[in-house]
Amino acid sequence: MTGDGPGGPLAGVRVVELAGIGPCPFAGMILTEMGADVVRVDRPVRGVMDVLDPAADLLGRGKRSIVLDLKHPEAVAALLDLCDTADVLLEGFRPGVAERLGLGPEPVQARNPRLVYGRMTGWGQHGPDASTAGHDITYIAPTGALHAIGAAGGAPAIPLNLVGDLGGGAAYLVMGVLAALHEARSTGRGQVVDAAIVDGTVHLLGIVHSLLADGRWSDERGTNLLDGGAPFYAAYRTLDGRYMAVGALEPQFFATFVRLLGVEVDPADQSDRARWDGMRATFAAAFATRTRHEWTEVFAGSDACVAPVLSLREAAGHPHLADRRSLVEVDGVLQSMPAPRFSRHPHTAPATAPGLGQHNTEVVPTLQSPQA
Repeated sequence: MTGDGPGGPLAGVRVVELAGIGPCPFAGMILTEMGADVVRVDRPVRGVMDVLDPAADLLGRGKRSIVLDLKHPEAVAALLDLCDTADVLLEGFRPGVAERLGLGPEPVQARNPRLVYGRMTGWGQHGPDASTAGHDITYIAPTGALHAIGAAGGAPAIPLNLVGDLGGGAAYLVMGVLAALHEARSTGRGQVVDAAIVDGTVHLLGIVHSLLADGRWSDERGTNLLDGGAPFYAAYRTLDGRYMAVGALEPQFFATFVRLLGVEVDPADQSDRARWDGMRATFAAAFATRTRHEWTEVFAGSDACVAPVLSLREAAGHPHLADRRSLVEVDGVLQSMPAPRFSRHPHTAPATAPGLGQHNTEVVPTLQSPQA
């Protein structure tokens, strides 16, 4: 396999990704951008949640696409042949589905013992809920993460799907695959990576659990140092209806913050919770006197730890993000640059996603009718 994606530290690594939605294709995108050749195995007819326009299919960028109808034995045989020369297989089916297709870890690794078999699910491969459906919000709900996010006395705030699907799911799948791949290179033996969103999300809460154990975290949202409970770690509305984010945790940063905000607050009172309500009202009143742009200018270049809250489209124009080219426009589509960055493998721009089945002839030339 020789993909068209950018070079990187994973150049030469071959990945087969069984098409799905959410965290599994996001993990495949990360591996592609690290240099791996990722072949996405699409269904003949993709679901309503799948992106069909390659220009907008950001999770598919840099991958190759083949179409196989895995309900047909010849398509399954072709996929098994493809896995014989692969380093990694990624799948995001419910537990048992891959096995029913004849594509579970046992038959695949019997043919290719060094293959790393990455499994991405919400609940994991076993447990009372393993076979039930879910989405990001229902996966993070029982972990404590959703409960911890939001204003005091209000409903939990939904953190997009960053916490579960992408943080607890895709990121952990990538970490697990890379670790298993490293071991397989030295031992010749692959293994199954069971990446469950619930496991990863709980793991992400390590710092919070540490503070909870130390008595420095209340199990009530909106009352703690990092959840909006502190007036110096919060967002404030400006004169034009926009917002500024404040994260002045350390005493020296807090002192700079109150000085530049122009309020009469003694920095020595920062840790006095009895004064927090008064501080919050003072800060809110001050921010309401100027626009977001004006406050951005006031705090620019300082150590006050204050930044404007920008929309997704506005973010591209932020001076720091623009300087680093964190966001770029490719064929009219705004998107992130690959991350993290590697000194010996600089990226120029993200590659585009393939058309559905674009690489069938190239990847599976012996299969007469992959869509039959």
